[in-house]
Amino acid sequence: MATATSHSTDSYRGRFAPSPSGPLHQGSLLTALASYLDARHAGGHWLLRIEDIDPPREPPGAADAIRRCLTAHALHPDEPVLYQHTQSAAYDRALETLDAQGWLFRCSCTRRQLGPGGACGGRCADGATAAAGPTSLRVRVTADFDAFFTDLVQGGQLLQQEDVPRDFVVRRKDGLYAYQLAVVVDEAHQGITHVIRGMDLLPTTFQQRYLQQALGLPLPAYGHIPVITDTTGRKLSKQNRAPAADLARPLANLQQLLQLLRQPVPKADTPEALLEAAAKGWDREALNGMTRLVVTQ
Repeated sequence: MATATSHSTDSYRGRFAPSPSGPLHQGSLLTALASYLDARHAGGHWLLRIEDIDPPREPPGAADAIRRCLTAHALHPDEPVLYQHTQSAAYDRALETLDAQGWLFRCSCTRRQLGPGGACGGRCADGATAAAGPTSLRVRVTADFDAFFTDLVQGGQLLQQEDVPRDFVVRRKDGLYAYQLAVVVDEAHQGITHVIRGMDLLPTTFQQRYLQQALGLPLPAYGHIPVITDTTGRKLSKQNRAPAADLARPLANLQQLLQLLRQPVPKADTPEALLEAAAKGWDREALNGMTRLVVTQ
């Protein structure tokens, strides 16, 4: 496997990368705020990427609604927004590289045929199974899979041997690029050095680091913050019909989110002033080891 370049230690480039499957809610706005404050506290850059590679799940106008919400809360990216739908050529080049190095195989498995964790498990990897109909592209996972990394918020993360994937999808049967491929290509394209995102995405980090090493891409530092849940442990999400953030009260929204993030809430009359003060006092360590933030409403 190729040796990946470590992330830069003399600069900070963070990002917020929502999928436009609906408007931002309290949970997604919390991630945007945390990633923004972490970047600003470090004196770094904060970028916005719209992960619009799954058209069937993207309502018209959702991407614009996300941008309006961020603007209302004074969360302004430092560079032009990157839309993943413009990155097809880069994704194809990554697939060509993986294929040329022998990492890829075609898989015709149905969901019922897939094994634990959604893995093909070798059924198609040797080419013995005839591909009938559409096929996905999967990455072979070798014995040197790196099942450990140190998370900026959650500390050391070790994937148990029985949970190490045998393969995973990088291009779906419908021809759409898989999240795992797109995200690693775009982290490198934007020069991202630090990824602050929700705990729900922590398991994907192992596959992403594997792809980064296979492609010889830089390894960002990862920090996974707690997700907002209700008292039953159900995550606040679009799938659970979480209400959209109220754009009429951005200052109050930011104040509430700072409290959830266990941060001081500076006195301020505008979102801009609040963010400037909050960035100075940002303490990522206040979240160390926390996996969820419970709200009662």
